[in-house]
Amino acid sequence: MLLSEFDFNLPKQLIAQNPPENRTDSRLLVSQSPIIDANFHQIADFIKPGDLLVMNNTRVIPARLFGHKASGGKVEIMIERLLNDKQVLAMVKASRAPKLDSFITLENGDKAQIINKENGFYTLNFKTDSLLKLLDEVGHIPLPPYIERSDKQTDLERYQTVFAKHEGAVAAPTAGLHFDDALLESLKQQGIDHAFVTLHVGAGTFQPVKADEITDHKMHSEYYEIDQTTVDKINQTKKNGGRIIAVGTTAVRSMESAAKSGQLKSAKEETDIFIYPGYEFKVVDVMITNFHLPKSSLLMLVSAFIGRERMMEIYQHAINKEYRFFSYGDAMLLERV
Repeated sequence: MLLSEFDFNLPKQLIAQNPPENRTDSRLLVSQSPIIDANFHQIADFIKPGDLLVMNNTRVIPARLFGHKASGGKVEIMIERLLNDKQVLAMVKASRAPKLDSFITLENGDKAQIINKENGFYTLNFKTDSLLKLLDEVGHIPLPPYIERSDKQTDLERYQTVFAKHEGAVAAPTAGLHFDDALLESLKQQGIDHAFVTLHVGAGTFQPVKADEITDHKMHSEYYEIDQTTVDKINQTKKNGGRIIAVGTTAVRSMESAAKSGQLKSAKEETDIFIYPGYEFKVVDVMITNFHLPKSSLLMLVSAFIGRERMMEIYQHAINKEYRFFSYGDAMLLERV
């Protein structure tokens, strides 16, 4: 299957640069036949009592840092993941690549030492007692590269789900951004419960697939957790005839990774699962997701879920109807073929 089969032309003006005024103001494309154009606050009209929403409760950290080398040259650090209380894996941008064992001085005067470089990523060791506190002080919200503006104070709240809990992501699980507390409570009152997984989204989520033959692509690895409480809720929902609705591709990847043996099990581990057409889904019945980048692994996941031709038809409909695309954009509700 060729990479060129997952390309499409997107007018630049459809890439959302800011979130809507209210989270539930987003539009919702529903993949019925014919396609339904709705609003996200109407989502209860398209799911049923007894269904279970499964959401990713990872919390985005302020993962973009700025500083300078000893020479004075400017440096930008984009953290990929936290390794421990002092070390991170990161991409480092500078006019000249910094040397091993050299130091980067951050905006507040704190320092980070480069201790390794492998596969394009640097391992940095921070001279601080609390890395998360340091990030809160000088870090910036890591908005995706297609949002062509600097982060603002409002992004601290809006590039974060209302149920974000466990710190570690450097990109938001954006399908969850459309929910607010009132909508979740309203759904629960209607018999539509929710459960959580945790997958710490890495910066690799924005990397396009480059291999001409998609099966040659190597996925980036991400850490995820799914506990026994969530496993039990999922199994009980299926036993009762309800559907499992994944809120976002990260929830899909978590559940499908945890069910790789054929049976859903609790897990705390790394996953590099790559879902593309031909994959047989073991857990997820319905997916809520935003629109994804051309030639991305996430577009391939959606193609596996609803079929490539149907996916391309839906994306063209969304372009024609001027839906807002990507992280701060609108959403789709997709039922598995």
